[in-house]
Amino acid sequence: MSAETIQSNPGSFTRNKHYWLLAPGVVWMTLFLVVPLGMMVYVSFWTQTTFAISNDLTLKSWQTFFASETYFGALIRTIRIWLTVLFLTILIGYPAALFIGQMVRNKTTQTVLLVACVIPFWTSFLIRVLAWRPMLGKEGAINILLQKFGLIDAPIEVLLFTELAVIIGMVQIYVVFMVGPIAFMLARIDQSLIEAARDLGASGWTIFRKIILPLSLPGVVVGAIFVSVMVLGEFATSSALSGRKVNLLGNIIVTQVGSLKWAFAAVIGVVLTAVMALVVTILLRIVDLRKEL
Repeated sequence: MSAETIQSNPGSFTRNKHYWLLAPGVVWMTLFLVVPLGMMVYVSFWTQTTFAISNDLTLKSWQTFFASETYFGALIRTIRIWLTVLFLTILIGYPAALFIGQMVRNKTTQTVLLVACVIPFWTSFLIRVLAWRPMLGKEGAINILLQKFGLIDAPIEVLLFTELAVIIGMVQIYVVFMVGPIAFMLARIDQSLIEAARDLGASGWTIFRKIILPLSLPGVVVGAIFVSVMVLGEFATSSALSGRKVNLLGNIIVTQVGSLKWAFAAVIGVVLTAVMALVVTILLRIVDLRKEL
């Protein structure tokens, strides 16, 4: 751009300079998101045989996925576990966030409680998952305590190496991603609104339903997006706590990549990405996060 142009229209130079700030992000997203996604879609149409793969385009891998009860069943199982974990993280996380964001008014105490929620993340993810095995086993801590208090006569065998174990592990790991965003939104609520509602005779339930819940909804949506993306892509928790009996889409991808079946792994990757995109799109339609945040 010439000096004369800059002098005649200095604002255009400033605007163009601002666009250059986007360049690193655009390059990064193109190289490490758009290109890999495009390559994954392309590879999903390659011809896959038992011992080789070629770039001859075909729908065979896609047909195999949707025709197979095992693979399509894994999709249904993944969605079922995701919905269960999402529901339980909201059920457990919202009351905890409500206590931190509304009941505790001291900012230091709020910070301490939120830090306490993330303390488990100071250890390895795998350690946190495997720690449930001695807890849920037939001779684990939970069965021992239940028998000691006379609540059961024999050990509960469905606690480990089942879908229930996978759900318990995922809820414990990911509930903090629900607590944080909700507590943040709850802490932002103007207390004068609640006081005014009380002065007008509103009950606690009415205040929660008309003021607290609507204003905290963006935090619920953000937490739901975090939990959904991580649970839908899970494979480690299901492998460790189900003894490989509960196969999610993530587990099948790992297996197929390990068997060098790139085309079929790409098919599952595309399906999983599409499901995630659909879930995030639906959640973002609940509230306008740009306006609320």
